[in-house]
Amino acid sequence: MTERPENPAETMRDVLLKFGHHDVIDLPASLDLNKPVLITLPAGRTVSDVTKQIREAAEYLKPMRRRGTARLTDLASLIGWANRFKGDTSALFADPDMSTPTLICIADYHAAAAVNVDDVTGDPSARHCQHRAVYNFPLSDEWKAWMKVCDKPLPKDDMGEFIEAQAKDVMDPSPAVLKGDISDKNEHWENRLIETAMKIEGRYGQLTQLLQMSKQFQVHETSNLTVITNRDTGEQQVQFVNEHKAPDGQPLKLPNLIIIAIPVFVGGAPYRMAVRFRYRKMGGEVRFILSIYNPEKVFEAAFKEATAAATEATALPLFMGAAEA
Repeated sequence: MTERPENPAETMRDVLLKFGHHDVIDLPASLDLNKPVLITLPAGRTVSDVTKQIREAAEYLKPMRRRGTARLTDLASLIGWANRFKGDTSALFADPDMSTPTLICIADYHAAAAVNVDDVTGDPSARHCQHRAVYNFPLSDEWKAWMKVCDKPLPKDDMGEFIEAQAKDVMDPSPAVLKGDISDKNEHWENRLIETAMKIEGRYGQLTQLLQMSKQFQVHETSNLTVITNRDTGEQQVQFVNEHKAPDGQPLKLPNLIIIAIPVFVGGAPYRMAVRFRYRKMGGEVRFILSIYNPEKVFEAAFKEATAAATEATALPLFMGAAEA
């Protein structure tokens, strides 16, 4: 019997089938995307790991996990986001930086457990920490305006323009504050402002006084020669004492404290603060200096109030500082 000669087309087909053949290695009965998927290729070609492609295909219709960062514009939205996505391991992180205060919720934060370095299969308490919400506290325009001029020498005209622009922030002292006596009958904030005045030997003034000074302030400086003698050694010191006087020659009697009531954050409650008012004669000009007394304490109180509201509304643990990157 004579064999039929091989058709060249059939020969090429068989060769291509041989080199194109592949087998799947270690494919479980039900596809587990947590395990690698390997396939063998014909001789002379390598083993290929197609796990990444399979996982990407699996996520085409539905993601394997939640990831991304939501950037929210008010505290209520962050609280709502946290309550929507929180789980047993969720946590809050607060950064009390006075220039850029932030509050972050990490929905998939690590579980509370000690690290097991001996477990080669992985840490069962570890999470990806990729599902987050960030709230950048917006500082109020009033807070930014007063902090901008704090401790900076201002010419008379600049100080007057600033006070006129921010006149709504200045409040006149109450009778109790003017009297200067701490009492149980006073409001808490009144006693606090009285204590501040006692610490720095201050006197509270009114808005009208400040505006009038900024428009009409004049300083006449006189120098008096003073001789001081040490009775034990007989040593003498000679010095000039400069005294600032009003145009009528009388010593200047100026209030050196004012009260402002401003919110720290946009939409927040106003905080009453003492602002120290000073002046310096620099050459032929008078410069005014407005210094907020202990603004860090007020900022800390406002920040703690906001973060406490978040922890109470979400029932999540709060950590001060930044989470792992």
